[in-house]
Amino acid sequence: MATREFAYLSIRELGKLLRSGETTPTELAEYFIDRLETVGRRLNAVVTITRERALREARLAEAELASGLDRGPLHGIPYGAKDLLAAAGYPTTWGTEPLREQRFDFDATVVARLRDAGAVLIAKLGTVELAGGMGYEQPNASLTGPGLNPWNLDAWSGGSSSGPGSAVGAGAVPFALGSETWGSILTPSSYCGISGLRPTYGRVSRFGAMVLSWTLDKIGPMCRSADDCGLVLEAIAGPDPNDPSTLPEGFRYRPEEEPAQGFRIGVLEGSLDTVQPEVRANFEAALGVLDGFARLEPVTLPDFPYNEAARLILSAEAASAFEEMLDSGILMGLTAPEDRTGGYAGLTILAVDYLRAMRIRRQARAALSALLARYDAIVHPATAVVASPLSMRFDDYAGKGRRLPLGSAGNLAGLPAISVPNGFGERGLPTGLQIVGAAGSENRLLAVARAYQARTDWHLRRPPL
Repeated sequence: MATREFAYLSIRELGKLLRSGETTPTELAEYFIDRLETVGRRLNAVVTITRERALREARLAEAELASGLDRGPLHGIPYGAKDLLAAAGYPTTWGTEPLREQRFDFDATVVARLRDAGAVLIAKLGTVELAGGMGYEQPNASLTGPGLNPWNLDAWSGGSSSGPGSAVGAGAVPFALGSETWGSILTPSSYCGISGLRPTYGRVSRFGAMVLSWTLDKIGPMCRSADDCGLVLEAIAGPDPNDPSTLPEGFRYRPEEEPAQGFRIGVLEGSLDTVQPEVRANFEAALGVLDGFARLEPVTLPDFPYNEAARLILSAEAASAFEEMLDSGILMGLTAPEDRTGGYAGLTILAVDYLRAMRIRRQARAALSALLARYDAIVHPATAVVASPLSMRFDDYAGKGRRLPLGSAGNLAGLPAISVPNGFGERGLPTGLQIVGAAGSENRLLAVARAYQARTDWHLRRPPL
């Protein structure tokens, strides 16, 4: 099969080839490992190739499928994991030079669940150091170097899930696991022209993942399409006794049980004045597509200081999570100069301020829940701008108001969201459509996203690598 056909096939398409005998799990693993060694490393997307494990898992999947044991749609499919997820015996660097040799003797729950689903781990993928928790302000903030965007090598891939964004966007892995505390799945997905799903808080176990913010961290799939995201989410979701924050119920991806039209969608008013002209134009064009299968209504967010509350909670919890590292001085070995000192400010946050932010959060969550109860989803641009140039600081390119309110509100309230590609903007870079729903509504969000992708081909475009 031609290189480009393997590289950009969906999970279902690859699975069909495996089950028809047109390829094997071992051939796929070797193919995508080679693609990571070439294209992936060129984009600074790769930390560690897990070759020995990958080939062992691929041979097992091959034998199982040949014997008639089929573990489901991910059986034999290669993937990569953001390098803040433990994989037994391999380095888990958290994106930092000082922790280059850190290893754990167990798998993160999500890695273990994918193993049980027959998926094949082929790489640990790049991340902004400490998942951006030290306040990085420019792209060069990782031991692998700045994540490069497959659509324009002079642009950033987004953070903090930079490696998953680049690798999936470049067809170097069929799918990847990313994490989001505040924008770290949706932003690189939008920037790299892929589909990325942030699950409901508690939907997916964080056991074995680096802790940045206990009440904000989420782990989710970054894929070619919304359908792929649903397949991966089903495999990794569910309660876990090792993570008390997980929801008691599991998740089953049931696309056949969801409608394909007739949705009621809220269109968030305001904030479009701060986005780039192409981002706005692509969003308005996406509304035209949505209007063909949904009823659109203007909505406004309840009035809360979402950005301020989320930032204070994140800063306080990150300072607590990294207190030992802050005290030890190890952070002076980080790549970005601002990261070497950026975490100390969190140690000065008063308990009364943290508790006040948590009270605001509870009120905001209730108000957002009441709003979303009336809609299948609310839509807005995923990001205000396309990916920044590698040579510029974020504020210099996008301004201090680059964080859109739906992102901070959604993360503060633990709401699920997906970013899907909806066009191209400045410098030929992708833009994304953000679709947000009520807690627990992943199946409905995925239905809206699938309906949009059934009518557009943005998710099928390939970068000019």
